[in-house]
Amino acid sequence: MINWKYEVTQTGYNTESYPWPEMRLADLYLLYAEALNEKNSSENRDLAIQYLDKVRERAGIPGVVEAWTNYSKNPTKYTTQSGLREIIHQERTIELMFEGQRFWDVRRWKTAYKELNNQKVMGWNIEGESPVEYYQTRTHFTYHFVAPRDYLWPLKEYDLFVNPNLVQNPGW
Repeated sequence: MINWKYEVTQTGYNTESYPWPEMRLADLYLLYAEALNEKNSSENRDLAIQYLDKVRERAGIPGVVEAWTNYSKNPTKYTTQSGLREIIHQERTIELMFEGQRFWDVRRWKTAYKELNNQKVMGWNIEGESPVEYYQTRTHFTYHFVAPRDYLWPLKEYDLFVNPNLVQNPGW
């Protein structure tokens, strides 16, 4: 928990600010469940469900099998790879709400073209001079996601110049 450049001297200490990596255990469990499900075997699917249940247990809600069997219109959804994938996506969306993960998840799942394209970014009118004007919602811009180009960002031209073996990402 201390930067490796921390140094104690006779007159004090030298250190450097650095970004502290922080990851939630629930995030690790959900990522692991997602990876296990993609392996597509019944043993891995059962293990993925166990990790999903750990997240759900902490939240005080029933496990995947109990919840989908007793309370769902599709009680066998968790038994297939695609069904469990949808459940995992839903669990990640709920568990990691407001933590900045959704943007990266939909890109990784390759569903961003459906979920992000033509989405309006709404906000308050920051140019309003009175409270009534300020608290009016308005569209600041509309997000346009171009697939497959926007799944990868462009490489810097300097990097392409320095290393001629690099090739610019498609669409850029």
